[in-house]
Amino acid sequence: MALNGPGEANARASQVGSRTRRTRPAPEPDGVGPSDAPGRSAPAARRRRGAVLLGLAVPVAILATWHVASVSGWIDPVTLPGPLSVLAAAGELIERGDLGYHVAISAQRVMLGFAFGAAAGLALGSLLGLSRLADALLSTTVGALRAVPSLAWVPLLLLWIGIGEDSKVTLIAIGAFFPVFTTVSMALRHVDRQLVEAGRAFGLRGLRLFTTVQLPAVVPAVISGLRLALAQAWLFLVAAELLASSMGLGFLLTDSQNNGRVDRLLLAIVLLAVLGKVSDALLGLFERWAIRRWA
Repeated sequence: MALNGPGEANARASQVGSRTRRTRPAPEPDGVGPSDAPGRSAPAARRRRGAVLLGLAVPVAILATWHVASVSGWIDPVTLPGPLSVLAAAGELIERGDLGYHVAISAQRVMLGFAFGAAAGLALGSLLGLSRLADALLSTTVGALRAVPSLAWVPLLLLWIGIGEDSKVTLIAIGAFFPVFTTVSMALRHVDRQLVEAGRAFGLRGLRLFTTVQLPAVVPAVISGLRLALAQAWLFLVAAELLASSMGLGFLLTDSQNNGRVDRLLLAIVLLAVLGKVSDALLGLFERWAIRRWA
């Protein structure tokens, strides 16, 4: 069927793009939405609270067992200090003003490396996922680089970039790059071909086809790649802070090991776990918003 004009073409193109998005419920009368209805929101809230309590059950049980074992003398306090000793080590570092700096500089390095690595992974993954020529040229090389261990990059970055923040952020960016690249490229290759052809039939090409049809179809995969990349960024942080670092949680780990301060070493591990979980939870909020907006 021939299109009667640009207005009709744009309308039909919007219809094609809307097929990849979730249908939004119409607002209820008197300005009350579905989420405001008590009968609907109460069970969802109870499920969320139940999930949170279940998620906290195992850490609380581990902490309680650890405390009982330490105060009862079942474990050697030199080998494994109790939770109270770890809290005392945290208080000591807070009084000296060091703990806040360690946390802040590590979080800054992770966020910068994650941002750069995820952006590069999204760009290159989109290129290989959309172009067969680019996939044939680059997939083998990128796949080989992905197999290189994180510590293998350390001496090379020291020679090329030198000692400083740039080398640390670059190493974290390398770790964040590959999960995003892999998930985006694979997801774009598996977008429904009929959906893409329908978009092209209505005049969508290039960037407009990508943003209207293909990107909404792969939003869940992109967010999954971002969450994996964020976890990988925290993993690469410790290796990055081996680069002649004098601040950060990775430095606190190695310095505590060298000085025999197991309590501070455990504190650094706990802080890495908490910061990683908090950042993942924030990205989970973005995931829910992005899926409602685009998927």
